[in-house]
This record gives sequence, structure tokens and C-alpha cells, in this order.
Amino acid sequence: MMAEERHRGLGRGLSALIGEAPAAIAKDAAQPKGVRTVPVAFLRPNRFQPRKTFAAEDLQDLSNSIREKGVLLPILVRPVAGEANIFEIVAGERRWRAAQMAQLHDVPVVVREMSDSESLELAIIENVQRADLNSVEEAGAYQELIDRFGYTQDRMAQEVGKSRSHIANTLRLLKLPDSVKAMVRDGRLTAGHARTLVGLADAEERARAIVEGGLNVRQAEQRSAKKTKPAVHHEKDADTKALESSLTNMLGLKVQIADHGEKGGELRIAYKTLEQLDDLIRRLNRPV
Repeated sequence: MMAEERHRGLGRGLSALIGEAPAAIAKDAAQPKGVRTVPVAFLRPNRFQPRKTFAAEDLQDLSNSIREKGVLLPILVRPVAGEANIFEIVAGERRWRAAQMAQLHDVPVVVREMSDSESLELAIIENVQRADLNSVEEAGAYQELIDRFGYTQDRMAQEVGKSRSHIANTLRLLKLPDSVKAMVRDGRLTAGHARTLVGLADAEERARAIVEGGLNVRQAEQRSAKKTKPAVHHEKDADTKALESSLTNMLGLKVQIADHGEKGGELRIAYKTLEQLDDLIRRLNRPV
């Protein structure tokens, strides 16, 4: 029963663990029940944080807002075993970083006891639900849920509120070369662009072409669908050419011998009218 309640809480996100999230916690407002204030120096980043990049511009915008209005949503933390007054962030690392930039000394937190696995699950689900991850980080988060906790794609879809097809398509991005995944992380390639490159041997080259050419997803799909191998033309030997000429004269129709080799080849006879075709069929049906 406890496991069922915990998973229902994880699926609902942060508000399920801190009570319904307060609409705002202004600098001088009384703290809601269950929320306490601790120095920013008492907090540590989450070891299992699925988010690897924090855009400087976004952090600065959030820092400016925090400087003016304070931290509006408390940071979810858990105690660090063996260290008094030290807490590990479960959800809210971006707010913590921005608060430091804003030179706040204290931040509101909600403290919850939870295991490593619970911390990882919630950190992943919270980030995905808030769309705080780029597509490659999101894919890595889904893969962590599969590898560490045996999640199925159906269960992930239910927990994070995404379609199963979205989960499957996002996971495919992990098959891309590291260089292409880096382009997705830094925003040069969208997830839609990247999906057109999955499974291609020259994915890195095509990714650069997409970026340099400013191609949209449709154009990228069209390029990926084209055959990449150039046509190979073999010079026909004199005997083959002579045979083609003899058959052309005999039939009065253009004859070509293609792909002739040790295993045989193809004989192609071109005609322009149905009368020519009928005449050819009659000649082939004559008794020998």
C-alpha cells in the first residue's frame, strides 16, 4: 500500500510531497505549514540530477525574479546521513542556483526522508513534468528509469503524463553519435531534426548540414530518405556492345544488356507502341 501511495505521489509531482504548493512565498510572508527556511550553504546538489545543463540566461532571469519576489516554491530536500544540518536537493536545484546568484542567504525548503532510488525517481519525473530537460537529457532520464527501476514505457507514459510514442521516439535519440547529441543539448538541433538522423551512418555529417543550411524538419526528412550511394556505372566490353547492336538490328527495337556477369544479367528491349510489342510477342512465339 505504501509503495502504491508513493508512486501515486511521484506521478503527481512536487505538490503531492509538500502538500498543495503555495501560490507564492514572498520574502517577508509567513511560511506555509511544513516549510522551513535554511541557509543556501546547507544545501547540496542532487547526485542523481538528470539535468546536466543550466542555461546561464535562464538562470539570470530566474535570479532577477527571485531577487525581486523571493523563492515562490519551496525546494524539496532530504537529510544527508551523518551530516548535521546538511540537505541534498531532490527537486529545485535551479531555484537554489538562482537564489545564490541573487545573493540570498536563506531559502524555503520542505524536508522529506527518502531513499536514493526515491530521490532519483522523483528528480527525473519532476524535471520531465516541468519540461526542464532537453530531449537528450529526457531520453537519458527515461533510460535511467528503465535500467534502475524496471519501468516499462507504458508505466513511464502514465507517470510523466506523456504518450507512449513520445517516450519511444525520445529514447531513440540515445542511439545517435555523441557529437549529434551534443548539438541537441546546446539547442542547435531540435528533437525532430535529430530523429531523422537515427540509424544513419553519416548522422554527424548530416547534422552539420542541417545546422549550416537552416533546414526545417521536413527538409531534413527528405534528405535522409534519399539514397546516399552514388550510382555505379560499368563500361561495357566490346563483345556486349556488339551483341546489343546485333539484337537491335534483328528486332528493330532498342536492346540493352545490363548487369552482365558470372551470375547472368538482364536483357532490356524498349518499345514505343503496342503494335511494336505485339509484333515482338508474335516473333517470340514462332516455332523454332
